[in-house]
Amino acid sequence: MHPALSVIFFTTLSGAGYGLLALLGAGIALGWWPRDTTATLVPLAVGGVLVSAGLLSSTAHLGRPLRAWRAFSQWRSSWLSREGVASVATYLPLLALGVGAFSAAPGTGWNAAQRIAGALLALGAYVTVFCTARIYSSLRTIPAWHDAHVAPAYLLFAAYTGGLWLWPLGAIWRRGADEFDRLGIAPWLLAGVVLAALAAALVKLLYWRRIDDPAPVAQIGSATGLAAFGEVSAFERPHTEQNYITKEMGFVLARRHAARLRAIALLAGFAAPLACIVAALQWLSLAPAFAALALVFGSVGVFVERWLFFAQARHVVNLYYGARSV
Repeated sequence: MHPALSVIFFTTLSGAGYGLLALLGAGIALGWWPRDTTATLVPLAVGGVLVSAGLLSSTAHLGRPLRAWRAFSQWRSSWLSREGVASVATYLPLLALGVGAFSAAPGTGWNAAQRIAGALLALGAYVTVFCTARIYSSLRTIPAWHDAHVAPAYLLFAAYTGGLWLWPLGAIWRRGADEFDRLGIAPWLLAGVVLAALAAALVKLLYWRRIDDPAPVAQIGSATGLAAFGEVSAFERPHTEQNYITKEMGFVLARRHAARLRAIALLAGFAAPLACIVAALQWLSLAPAFAALALVFGSVGVFVERWLFFAQARHVVNLYYGARSV
């Protein structure tokens, strides 16, 4: 399919924002996150901005953006509507924690209400990301998306990119004498980022392997019911020039370009940030710089990966326009 930049920005920005909020909420719920006004408000604000920017960008590809509110009405049957409802509901614990952060006293723990709000924030964030993934994985008409790897990949990428955003933020405010304060990230969070990166890379490699040589879901013969008579091919294309469907649903990316872009996604998205983590552990005084580099490299890699996710998806309607199989 033709990769719409608005959708790519939506999935990357909102995914990172919800991943950040999920990690923060889980840390508060478990009592691992420091009860400090700055340490809470800064990631809450950044996560809220990322999520809001992503949601607003998602309306850019709509014909009538002002009617986007109507998507909320079909939550019983539509994953898009469920995503909208979950995204709005997630703002409630976010605001509750933001208000509660102003009364935070260093050295004191989170109370029961704040821990519950943190758990709800983490739950709402991941439910929203899961609904986003199901918008695509539920589409049987696009075989590359109707795959078991899609939802886990979205969830893992959210956790990974959320951690990459939390690291430089932590490096700004956590400048104490302790070594991990100088590193700018808690040990449990650093380990989570590394594990999420490795798991996300593995799932993405398995996904690419699956879509490279898929069993055809449909062919011209099966679509027309003429397969019993032998090999079937299109005698003439139904249109002499491109139309909306061929431009949006029939986007073709050459395999050599896909291989090059996949290498960029892996190197920039995973290898470079992991190298920055190793370097930061070696040179703690430069941890903020390595954290910023990891975020930049990771964001570029995830953007390329998400572009590929859309560019390599083909709709079964292409059979009508001459494709031999999808």
